[in-house]
Amino acid sequence: MTAPDPHPLQVPSLRGQCSEAEWQARVDLAACYRLIAHYGMADMMANHISARVPGEDGAFLINAYGMMYEEITASSLIKVDHEGNVLSKPDFGALDYGVNQAGYVIHSAVHAARPEVDCVIHTHSWASMAVSSLACGLLPLTQTAMRFLKIGYHDYQGVVLNLDEQESIIRDLGQGEALILRNHGAMTVGRSVGEAFNWMHRLELACRAQLAAMACNTPLAAVAPAVLEETWNNYQPGTRRPYGLMEWPALLRKLDRMDPGYRL
Repeated sequence: MTAPDPHPLQVPSLRGQCSEAEWQARVDLAACYRLIAHYGMADMMANHISARVPGEDGAFLINAYGMMYEEITASSLIKVDHEGNVLSKPDFGALDYGVNQAGYVIHSAVHAARPEVDCVIHTHSWASMAVSSLACGLLPLTQTAMRFLKIGYHDYQGVVLNLDEQESIIRDLGQGEALILRNHGAMTVGRSVGEAFNWMHRLELACRAQLAAMACNTPLAAVAPAVLEETWNNYQPGTRRPYGLMEWPALLRKLDRMDPGYRL
């Protein structure tokens, strides 16, 4: 008996059909999808990670709605503009995947308003959803959480399908790198894919640690406000190297050992 093909979705390679800079952005973005899945932050085919296309104003890459995170490849990503027009997409055959409206609304808003941001990550992990539903929000209980001492919050307004919500999303994110979408999940941004992933990985750890501590049903240890401020400041741009600069190459090596198929 012939075993079923474990990878039935075959997407033609776009290598050589785009600039080297765009191809590298595609490889990094596909790697980010795989890593989000590996670290338990994926929600099947829901949610999105986007990356700006180098050298193309108003263009960014995003996942094809219908593919699992662990299926994403460099060639499977769809290129869209800030108005939601599909600029290019691979041949998905009869599946004919497109872009999810909610993903477009959130990600296009950030890319348009924050030109220095190259990558936007939005998750529905169990930990971020739980913390987003707490009135207290994310508490500075651990050193990792103190990095998010001044994190933004965006009140829930329903499934993000209306362009009118873009303005409030951008206002609540401000110039920060992370946002708790109340009753929804989390979002981080970065000047590179590696930086955005670093912020999200740490935010996820902070959420999980808080939930574990609160589940112990015992008083929580508070840290002095002055120490919180000093610790937060130590994580700000200008006080250390950019996040992801050292970690991202190591994460790519890890992914190459696990499953190099993201590079296709």
